[in-house]
Amino acid sequence: MHVNTSCINCDRAVSVADQKYCPGCGQPTPAHRIDWHFLGHELEHSVLHMDRGILYSLKNVMLRPGQLLRDYIEGRRGNQVKPLLLITMMAAAVVLLNRLITGGSMMDSGVSEALVAGQTMPAELLRFLAASRSVSAWIDSHFAAFTLMLLPIEALVFWQVFRRYSQLNYPEWLVMTTLLTVQVFVIWSVLVLLYRWLSQAQLVAALLGMIYNAFSLVHFFQDRPVWSTLWRTAVALAVFSLISSAAVMAAALVVMRVA
Repeated sequence: MHVNTSCINCDRAVSVADQKYCPGCGQPTPAHRIDWHFLGHELEHSVLHMDRGILYSLKNVMLRPGQLLRDYIEGRRGNQVKPLLLITMMAAAVVLLNRLITGGSMMDSGVSEALVAGQTMPAELLRFLAASRSVSAWIDSHFAAFTLMLLPIEALVFWQVFRRYSQLNYPEWLVMTTLLTVQVFVIWSVLVLLYRWLSQAQLVAALLGMIYNAFSLVHFFQDRPVWSTLWRTAVALAVFSLISSAAVMAAALVVMRVA
């Protein structure tokens, strides 16, 4: 343990003996040496703690999604993990589980490959398929970055579709869509574990995720008509799906042209 008479970070004097955090910079006082006890404590409080931490936030995002979204928008965020950290960790979890259990790609191209198997295809189409595989390989290797790149687009779509329906601004929708995407990743992670009995886990996760997103927004906009929230959510998700698919296709076309 370091010296406990002043903050080791900003050198502000410790005012009382039982002070746990520096009022100036938030540094724990006194600062503990990194040992096994320290690592265990950090694991418990940042990951496993049921009143604050990753499991707590994941539990709320799945079991109390409307309330969680409302808490974030209204400012009650003290016990929650930051959305950006949450989505990054869940993206990594999905990638890891997918590779360990299915050994397949994050971008399922099995359907398109099956359609052209055993057929003589034009050279341009073969080049496009090869470029698509290259894009899929990049997404596999940078899935978290790919997810973060799409989030501003998804938030923009929801913001425009719901613009006359609510007073939420674009940054608020950015947080909202981040948490909604976390829901999809949680569902996807669970379904990957059932891959032996459910080979199309990615497709099912996407469909269930959309349904759960709609359920969450209905609870968030609890003072608005359910049908009005549902159709707006459906439109926003459909538009975003088309845009994201078009973006992947455009990337494949660019790769094909420069190859």
